[in-house]
Amino acid sequence: MSKERPASLLESRLAEFSKRQNKLLTKTPPRKPQFFTDAGITLKDVYTPLDAPHAHGQEEDGKSGYVEEVGLPGEYPFVRGVQGNMYRGRLWTMRQYAGFGSAQDSNQRYHYLLQRGQTGLSVAFDLPTQMGRDPDHEVSKGEVGRVGVSIASVADMRVLLAGLPLSQITTSMTINATATTLLAMYVAIADEQGIARNQLGGTVQNDILKEYMARGTYVYPPRPSLRLITDLFSFCQAELPKWNTISISGYHIREAGCDAVQEVAFTLSDGIAYVEAALKVGLRIDEFAPRLSFFFNAHNNLIEEVAKFRAARRLWAKLVRERFSAKDEKSWMLRFHCQTAGSMLTAQQPLTNVVRNSVQALGAILGGCQSLHVNAYDEALALPSEESALLALRTQQVLAHESGVADVVDPLGGSYAVECLTDQIEAQAWEYIRRIDELGGMVAAIEQGYPQREIERRAYEYQRQVESKQRIVVGVNEFVMKEPPPKGLLKLSPEAELLRVQEIRSFRAARDEQKTHMALRALEQKASRPSAGDNNLLAATLDAVKANATLGEIADTLRNVFGEYRSA
Repeated sequence: MSKERPASLLESRLAEFSKRQNKLLTKTPPRKPQFFTDAGITLKDVYTPLDAPHAHGQEEDGKSGYVEEVGLPGEYPFVRGVQGNMYRGRLWTMRQYAGFGSAQDSNQRYHYLLQRGQTGLSVAFDLPTQMGRDPDHEVSKGEVGRVGVSIASVADMRVLLAGLPLSQITTSMTINATATTLLAMYVAIADEQGIARNQLGGTVQNDILKEYMARGTYVYPPRPSLRLITDLFSFCQAELPKWNTISISGYHIREAGCDAVQEVAFTLSDGIAYVEAALKVGLRIDEFAPRLSFFFNAHNNLIEEVAKFRAARRLWAKLVRERFSAKDEKSWMLRFHCQTAGSMLTAQQPLTNVVRNSVQALGAILGGCQSLHVNAYDEALALPSEESALLALRTQQVLAHESGVADVVDPLGGSYAVECLTDQIEAQAWEYIRRIDELGGMVAAIEQGYPQREIERRAYEYQRQVESKQRIVVGVNEFVMKEPPPKGLLKLSPEAELLRVQEIRSFRAARDEQKTHMALRALEQKASRPSAGDNNLLAATLDAVKANATLGEIADTLRNVFGEYRSA
């Protein structure tokens, strides 16, 4: 009688994984009683080299590196996803980034999308709101409500959120320099509605470092801006335990022209800087790290994008566990929102963007995103129409319910190409992170212009490739055709900006000026002192918001203390 072969390391880990899965299923039951292909083949929840040993050359002792470097879903280093059952238990949150004109206009769009199956809000703000200016400020002229919704007061936020179930949905707000003010307004409305703060869920982008290197909507210099970020961390830790305190964003870095490796490296280096800043003010890693989240771009190259997301998870897990000695498994998890690539949308043959968006969204899902926004096909021409926004949402729903890619955890895991690219992206990103460390960290690197130069270099190389046709862009440098002028584009009323100016002036005229002045003075005094004790700036901003101070007045108060950043 032959002696039974001892279980390999992978088989042992799978046995442990199955036990955890059984516990997980009681908490998050499967979306369907059984998962199977169109041909009726039953699908397992996750596949490993044991399912195709002839293809992977699996070693009997399990020491091929698979367990240590790839592993299983829901466990360190999270290459295969941050949950053990991923979308089999619950689909990603389907967000559609929206905001334009007035709070009333945007509120109507949110209700429209929620009624059609969207599962989370994603708020876009106009440039004056992002830059800390009220609608009637001279520099706001021509920009009010153009690229997002105009929010300047708690009254505007009240209209924006009217009728929305804040305790039942999550809200993502893409706001950075003025993040403390917008979050304070959101909390103020929840307080008015009697919603417990510990029931509020969502994310505020709150990532200022990428603004200096890629996007430009900064207000204050980098170091006092970090003070605002860590004060928001502290406030949410005490008051909003379900809120994701930052969305560390590679999206805008990629939109500025960097490649997939740089997107991972610069985003995680920003994350390192935020962790270090939080530790310096006395926060403990396992208290705030589980609420950190990330925001990545879903670009055109499907296989590379899937590998990018997997590499980013492994890198972050190693960084947080090894560099910062985090003990909580949740601290090691890189959770991320994803958006399809706006920079890849073309004004030429805009319906072709439907295909681009579908490929990009598929990459985000195969890569394990936690929430997703799909761009509308007409966004290279105008703000999304209702029709194009609905089609973008339907793209997510078809991928979720008809494609089958959500029925298996990490379905591309084990692919030779995917595993090799994952390793290569990780190795090259490490080299960038080491270089940034040598420069003194990301803040110092930004001050020296290093990431900015790298992004510009890569963007220039890409454009040269397009111009020389080394890189084909359908409808732009190949397969070109004559087209009629586009129809049905969303246009904003020219009177909308004048109305917003009247609204903010009426708001100021109706308030208790002394109460507002006292709240702004208290904010200024706390900003002038170190971040300690009761000097939390989000708490002080919340007081100012409730005293009817405007966003521009709050930003000007902080400008008086921190100064205003000017790029070299």
